[in-house]
Amino acid sequence: MDQITVYEKPTCTTCRNLFSLLKEEGVDFEKVDYHVLGLRTEEVKEILAKTGLSAHEVLRKREPVYKELDLGKRDLSEDELVDLMVKHPALLERPIVLKGDRGVLARPIEKVRELF
Repeated sequence: MDQITVYEKPTCTTCRNLFSLLKEEGVDFEKVDYHVLGLRTEEVKEILAKTGLSAHEVLRKREPVYKELDLGKRDLSEDELVDLMVKHPALLERPIVLKGDRGVLARPIEKVRELF
């Protein structure tokens, strides 16, 4: 069976709720604290490919860095947004769950069940 990987931030309430759900379901998973470890360009592109989402769709607009970079008023390409997510991992929405060649943005957390 494919490993489940959760891209998360440990202080995120939604991430903690997701972990509770996964434990209740008896699902083993690996956590990746991308805020500490950072992200590589290839990782962000893999996340996008597996979830079928665009960089625009996984852009976290409530982060201070979003406002600091004035991203709401800029028309950036997918590659430019990926580069910004690598430089500023907080811009990537969370939690994102990958399993094999599929993935979901677990908002709401129940979306993770699509991978079971």
